[in-house]
Amino acid sequence: MFIGQFAHHLEEKGRLSVPKKFRSQLTAGAVLAQGLDGCLFLYPADAWSELVAKLSSLPLTRSDARNFTRSLSFGATEAEIDRLGRILIPDYLRQFAGLKSDCVVAGAVDRIEIWDANKFADYTAQINSRAEEIAEKLSSEGI
Repeated sequence: MFIGQFAHHLEEKGRLSVPKKFRSQLTAGAVLAQGLDGCLFLYPADAWSELVAKLSSLPLTRSDARNFTRSLSFGATEAEIDRLGRILIPDYLRQFAGLKSDCVVAGAVDRIEIWDANKFADYTAQINSRAEEIAEKLSSEGI
């Protein structure tokens, strides 16, 4: 389980340190992908495999299923953690997420999200201002 948030600096060459707290859950491999809401998703290899299995079971005839599958897979790459605990974020993913130098690496239960620090602040302020409304909508899901 991934929880918490950590401020990190994106190196000029595109390397970003993965918080030590998260690294032990990525020892079997990881996949870095375009996320939603303007961030990147970093999945442990087994969680990525589960997601791919679910996506593969969607009907090929549904355009929304094809488009979402494409969005995730076209923008994905295997992520290797180097001996210093860093991953290399390719240029196209840095551009997608608008990553500059200051980033937030946040746990999102089954995945890690990587955000530009300014985007993260704006996004969390927005959702925090609507927390009760969101919770009420999710109450029908048993949350």
